[in-house]
Amino acid sequence: MPVSLQTCTDGFTYDRRARQCIDIDECRTLPDPCRGDMQCVNQNGGYLCIPRRLYSQSYARNSPRSYPEPSYPEESYPDRSLGYSEPFIPNVPPVGAGPGPGPGPSYPIVSRSTPCILGYTLGADGTCVDVDECEAESHQCNPTQVCINTAGGYTCSCTEGYWLVGGQCQDIDECRYGYCQQLCANVPGSYSCSCSPGFLLNADSRTCQDVDECETNPCSHGCLNTYGSFMCTCDEGFELASDGTTCNDLDECSFSDFLCQHTCVNTPGSFSCICPPGYYMYEDGRSCEDLNECESGNNTCTTAQVCFNFQGGYTCLDPLRCDPPYIELSDNQCMCSAENPACREQPFTILYRHMDLSSGRSVPADIFQMQATTRYPGAFYIFQIKSGNEGREFYMRQTSNISATLVLARPIKGPKTIVLDLEMVTVNNVINFRGSSIIRLTVFVSEHPF
Repeated sequence: MPVSLQTCTDGFTYDRRARQCIDIDECRTLPDPCRGDMQCVNQNGGYLCIPRRLYSQSYARNSPRSYPEPSYPEESYPDRSLGYSEPFIPNVPPVGAGPGPGPGPSYPIVSRSTPCILGYTLGADGTCVDVDECEAESHQCNPTQVCINTAGGYTCSCTEGYWLVGGQCQDIDECRYGYCQQLCANVPGSYSCSCSPGFLLNADSRTCQDVDECETNPCSHGCLNTYGSFMCTCDEGFELASDGTTCNDLDECSFSDFLCQHTCVNTPGSFSCICPPGYYMYEDGRSCEDLNECESGNNTCTTAQVCFNFQGGYTCLDPLRCDPPYIELSDNQCMCSAENPACREQPFTILYRHMDLSSGRSVPADIFQMQATTRYPGAFYIFQIKSGNEGREFYMRQTSNISATLVLARPIKGPKTIVLDLEMVTVNNVINFRGSSIIRLTVFVSEHPF
């Protein structure tokens, strides 16, 4: 039957000239197909191995050629994966390999004294029973193969995890085919799956699932689970330590000198500001405001005294007493009458004033102002510091014909009390008059707390 493509069953090959499938003589093509005292007999589509004592050439139509027994090393084994499952049936001519007349293949003649076919043996009851070549170890499977008994023969196969390559059972490397989701270790005949750190092997022994490490509370503060790992977080005011799990307190006070106006105190996770005595904490929690003890009543002044508040403290002022020849004109002013001869060389009035001044105040700074309250035609005024400025921290700057300003020229450190006599001299050349007035200014310099 002419065809463009011809395939044949096992044991046959296609002859292009004859255009038909012809038998393969395995006894000629296979090296040492039968071992020991076994004779190879070609069959149509296969071959048989039978004991030589049962083989007779006297009945063969065409005597097969004799082949010397080749010698092979013990460790070399041919492929016997198909075993010997073909029963030997004497005197039964097989169907020809192809159509057309011609002599058939040669067949061996088995001694008529053997009642059972090859692969069977006579049982105790007189019947033919199958020979278990695997149990009798009469098979020809190589050591890497497994013998499987069949009716009248046996089959050579490989165990699970192995495949047949060149007649040898070789281990299958399952790891090459992605059997495991993550880590794979090949072992002879099998494989083993494992997972990377942070994952757990599922019940199918192949896939991995993420482990929620946060369930074991590994972090001292907050924990954030990630795929295959986790991340620790810290509360505000803390930073993550080098171990990645514990949190260390941040010393906010060391970051800047301007967090608090006065003193910064570090606390776990935060900080607090404190103020010196005489001050209270402002609403912003960082600034210090003077505590007015005179308004709050938190002072020790008597009813006869006057409470004077300054930055960081207070003082109790005694009632005004004018030294002779001065007489009290008001609660804070003494006057020397022009009618009194003792007052001719003295200032006409002495006005008492008080003020507070913080240490470290920037200079120059205008701190006090004087002004003439009575004007005379043709008169002019001179302003000067008469006493109390021994350290030259102050000077007077005249701002108009009738006014002047006291200027702080140098920083003053407290606590300190300074009494300045600020003099205003009145000169009138029309009536040839010269007189003066004094403002006795008491300056309470507080200690700079910031």
